[in-house]
Amino acid sequence: MEVLKNKKTLQDFIERQREMGKKIGFAPTMGALHDGHLSLYEAARAENDLVISSIFVNPTQFNNPEDLKKYPRDTNRDISILQKSGLVDAVYIPEVHDIYPEKAESFHYDFDGLENEMEGKSRPGHFDGVGTVVEELFNQVKPDNAYFGEKDYQQLAIIKKMVDKKQLPIKIKGVDIYRAKNGLALSSRNQRLTEERREDSKVIYETLVKVNEWFRVISISEIKNRVKDIFDDQKGMQLEYFLIADENTLKETDFFYKDKSYRAFIVVMVDGVRLIDNIHLD
Repeated sequence: MEVLKNKKTLQDFIERQREMGKKIGFAPTMGALHDGHLSLYEAARAENDLVISSIFVNPTQFNNPEDLKKYPRDTNRDISILQKSGLVDAVYIPEVHDIYPEKAESFHYDFDGLENEMEGKSRPGHFDGVGTVVEELFNQVKPDNAYFGEKDYQQLAIIKKMVDKKQLPIKIKGVDIYRAKNGLALSSRNQRLTEERREDSKVIYETLVKVNEWFRVISISEIKNRVKDIFDDQKGMQLEYFLIADENTLKETDFFYKDKSYRAFIVVMVDGVRLIDNIHLD
């Protein structure tokens, strides 16, 4: 596996691969890698000649400077995980100036309102940061296919929208949420929880499974009340939000329409660590 530590090295590598006509699969990350990330590379391996990872903690998508400071970083560990996996041909680890040559600031994007729902309400500018870094990485890596996990479903929807609006020649592939044995969605932030609290946090996925059972059986307002009651009983957990939204527009709904598809979204603070999850409702 090649480790590419600057933009020029990446560009030379990509040029060589393109000359050989290789199809490139790419999945960008912010590091702190886990099995959920490796599931992206498994998907990419099956569909491409060459698989590229990137590790870059993007400063423009953090609203809270403390959150950026606390974000787990261990590049040597991440490289070792990728090497042992045997799934990745190269990893790009740019410096800030490789992505932002002048100043680390975002472009403004119009995602047709997707950016104003859910996470966008409490994290203004967050998705501008996501769009900026992903577009720049796409321009540098020039992948044929790019892979993103459905855990960050809103981010996946926004990246699909950006690619469509910019008419980039890239196919965006969503990959199923990778879960621990207890159902907890794997996340880099989970590393900040004790093993006991990770086990306690299985209640998040268990609640979503119950929501899927209640779907179209009881009203959304009653589902919300039941979810609130569940987390009111959880020590050290605060329900930040729970909602059911149209899967395409991400707009919250209070009523089920037969011709629309829905997804339930949840955010829970566990001992100060923010955990997100979602489930398709069927």
